Amino acid sequence: MALPTPPLPPDAPRPPAHPTSAMSLLAALLDRSLHQMAEAAADARLFDRETIRAASDVWDNNLFPLFWAASTSDAGERERRATTVLRWMAAFGERRRGWMAEQAAIAGYDVEAHLPPAAPHPPGRDHLGHVMAPQHRITPRTVDELAPDYDLASATVRYVRVERAGTRLTAFLQLVVGRTFAVDAPAPPALLGVWLDDVTAVAFDLADAQGVVLTAGPGRTDVFLGPNGRLRAAGGEYRLDDRSWHLSAAGRRADAVTPPRTPRPGRPSGPPGGEPGPDARAAAVLLHHSMLELRSVRYAARADRVPVRTLCRAFSGAGAAILAAGSRRGTRHREAAFRDLIRTWADQGGPNAARWFSAVLEERAGRPDIIETSSPPDRPSPSIPSSTSAPPSHLGTTAATVLPPAPETAPRAALLMASWTAAHLDHRTERHATAQLQFALPPHGRDPSQAWRVRTVECVEPNSFHLRTEAFRGPGPFTRTGIPGSARTLDLHQGALLVTTTNGWSTPRS
Repeated sequence: MALPTPPLPPDAPRPPAHPTSAMSLLAALLDRSLHQMAEAAADARLFDRETIRAASDVWDNNLFPLFWAASTSDAGERERRATTVLRWMAAFGERRRGWMAEQAAIAGYDVEAHLPPAAPHPPGRDHLGHVMAPQHRITPRTVDELAPDYDLASATVRYVRVERAGTRLTAFLQLVVGRTFAVDAPAPPALLGVWLDDVTAVAFDLADAQGVVLTAGPGRTDVFLGPNGRLRAAGGEYRLDDRSWHLSAAGRRADAVTPPRTPRPGRPSGPPGGEPGPDARAAAVLLHHSMLELRSVRYAARADRVPVRTLCRAFSGAGAAILAAGSRRGTRHREAAFRDLIRTWADQGGPNAARWFSAVLEERAGRPDIIETSSPPDRPSPSIPSSTSAPPSHLGTTAATVLPPAPETAPRAALLMASWTAAHLDHRTERHATAQLQFALPPHGRDPSQAWRVRTVECVEPNSFHLRTEAFRGPGPFTRTGIPGSARTLDLHQGALLVTTTNGWSTPRS
C-alpha cells in the first residue's frame, strides 16, 4: 500500500492547478501580495519589513493596469489586456520576474506561459552615457574583481544595519572605499553597498568602523570589520555607487562591450491601460494609496506607524473581488459593483480605516459620497508618501516624541533592527552619527491576548554601540538606565545590544 503524499508547506511552490488564465493569475498575484504582507506583520516579534516593502512596491505602477485589465465583460479582451499587463510587470527586471514566478507557483499558476523568454539585463549607462556598475553576487571571483580598483583595507563603515526578516537575519552595509585609479576631477566618495542574506554571526562596535576584508566561499560570505567586527552570512550581493566607475579597470572593460544608451526595445514608455469609470477609478485610487502607505515601512521610522494588519484585513481577497466586479456586464452594473466593493473594504477594515478611506476618496478621487462615516477622519488631507522623505501617518496612532519614563528594569523586548550611521557629509550637509533601534514590545497591561507592538527609537551621537548575534535571539531582559543630562543606556540580553548616549532617546519624526 502506497504511503500518502505529505502535504506541502503553505508557501511551497505548487504545480499549476488552475487554467492558464492571465487575468486570474494577475488577480492572484495581488492577493498573494496581501497575504505575504499580512503574514510578515502577523507577529511583531517576527516582523519582516522588507517583505512588506517589496510586496507593496510591486503595485506602484501595476495597480491601475490591473483595474483596466479587469474592467470588461469581454473575456477575450480581458485576457489580452491581462497578458499585456503581466508582460509589463515582468519587464521591470530579473527580481520582479522571479517574484512573479514564485508567487504564481504558490497560487497554482505558471506565469512563464504568459511571458516571452527572459532576456539578459546588461550593464546600463547613465544620462551622460557612462557605463554604470552592475550588482553582483558575492563570489570569490567578484570579490577579486574589486581589488584592482578599490582599497577595502582602508575602507570605513558609513552605515551598518542588521535586521530580522521573519525567522532569518539580514544585513546591509554602506562602505566608503578609496579608489586606486585616477579621476578627472574631484568626485563624491565611492560607496560600496553590501547586502547579506541569512546572517548567522554578528559582532560590531564603534571601534570596528575602519578596515574591511570581504571573503566568500561555498555557502558562506564573511565581512570582517576593523580589529574585531564580523558579519557572517550564507550569501550576499554588492554594488558600487561611484560616478567615476567608468574610469576604473572594470568599468573600462564593461564600457567596451556595453551598447550605447538607448530605450529598451519593445518596452512601452508608460504602463498599459485606459481611464476606468469613476467608481472603478475610485477603488483603484484607494487601493493604490493604501499600497503606498504600506510601502512606507521602508523607512524604519515609519514601520511602527503603518497599520499593516488593518490594511491587509481590509483588502483581503481584493484581486478576486476586482475581477468579479470588473467582469459584470454593463457599465452601470460594473460601477455599482465597484462601489459595493469599496464599502466592503471599509467594513472589513473597521471604523478607523473607514474614516481614513473616506478622506482618501474625497481628497484623491473626488468621491466623498461612497463611504458614509459618523465622524471625521482622524487625520485630514492624506498625502501620497514621498520617495525622498518619510511621510506623515494617517492611520496609525501618533507616537510620543520621547520614550516614556520606565523603571530600572523594563519589560522584555525582542530586537527587530539595529543600525548605526557614521557622521558624514551628505551633499555638503553635515550629518551627525546616529543609532536607530527597532523593538517588538509586549502588550500594554497584563492581557496576554493582546498583540506585541513595534517601536522604533533613535539617538544622536551615541557614545557606544555594541551589537552581537545574541541580541536577536528573541524576547529577553531589556533595561534602560541613566537620567537626563548623563549617560543613558539601553541594554538587551545582558549586553548583546548595548548603546549609550548623553543626548537621550526619541522616536524618529516623520
